[in-house]
Amino acid sequence: MNREAAPPAPSTTAATVPRLRLDGVTRRLGGRAVVDDVSLDVMPGQVTCLLGPSGCGKSTTLRLIAGIDRPDAGEIHLDGDLICSAARSMPPERRGVGLMFQDFALFPHLTVRDNVAFGLSGSKAGKAARAMEMLDRVHLGGFAGAHPHELSGGEQQRVALARALAPRPRVMLMDEPFSGLDNRLRDGIRDETLEILKEEGTAVLLVTHEPDEAMRMADEIALMRDGRIVQRGAPYNVYNAPVDKAAAAFFSDLNTIRGTAQGALTETPFGSFLLPGHPDGTEVEIVIRPQHIRIDFDRSGTGPNPTPEDGVPARGVVRRSRYLGRESLVEFRMDHDGSVLKATVPSVFLPKPGTAMWLMLRRDRCFVFPAERGGQRGG
Repeated sequence: MNREAAPPAPSTTAATVPRLRLDGVTRRLGGRAVVDDVSLDVMPGQVTCLLGPSGCGKSTTLRLIAGIDRPDAGEIHLDGDLICSAARSMPPERRGVGLMFQDFALFPHLTVRDNVAFGLSGSKAGKAARAMEMLDRVHLGGFAGAHPHELSGGEQQRVALARALAPRPRVMLMDEPFSGLDNRLRDGIRDETLEILKEEGTAVLLVTHEPDEAMRMADEIALMRDGRIVQRGAPYNVYNAPVDKAAAAFFSDLNTIRGTAQGALTETPFGSFLLPGHPDGTEVEIVIRPQHIRIDFDRSGTGPNPTPEDGVPARGVVRRSRYLGRESLVEFRMDHDGSVLKATVPSVFLPKPGTAMWLMLRRDRCFVFPAERGGQRGG
């Protein structure tokens, strides 16, 4: 389901050769494939996010690209040139790859200017000039003589960005570089960093386990699980057309309603749902995010008049409601089977426990997947 049309695709770069290409890259540790047959292209000026839970292989993938580790199979190319395979590996310092990490890794005994100049080649004057150029780009030219401990966390992050960009890398690898910042600073620093990277035309591979960060920054998301990329695409498509229930659940809470296919349909308390491609007898799960459940008071005893998009209303009783700032979360105990469904609504909406209400599902926002073994009814 979920047939809403996608927005127009952004214009792509004229380049036809990916700045970075991974082709069937595999890395085994302790007999287990921590990176398993990963293939990925990143174009110049493109931000691609490796998104997934801790331990899924994201950081190991960055280590392979940077040259800190070597794959057991597959190849890595920069601008069409082979830089790494199981048989050969270009030294890290020759790859033209920049690195940014969570802890900034600034040298405490060096000034801000010397931190940015560290690792640059050329004359002393040339390195100093390039360092100052990059500090001006991140609005820290007036702090060139300061030491890292004299700067705030956001300022240190910008110094780390300036240092990573100073050698003009072809690819920037970013391993959760914003997670050490408080929420007040994070959005502004991320936006500023993204703007500079786009202006430089650098291909960016960003690692994060935060869906909001991936949605905010990425041109393309590569969702990883157990060492493999399970889905790739623009943020809009990955969010609105998940390949399975786990992919959908990575971006938000889910409500789940179970059913059985019969004649390409399944009957639920919310009406019939189409199940094209599911043979009779197949157990399925209808999945919907809390923000796509429509709710109303039971004023008449018959429930509201549904629209075709909403389907048939089902009655539930408020179990709990919580105000979350931008929205309210309301939990319902459903009359038909005692399951719990969650709905979110904007602004303050805090019905009292025990209030009877009617729920309807946005059919165009529901997903249908084969049922997971041992799955539970309700959310």
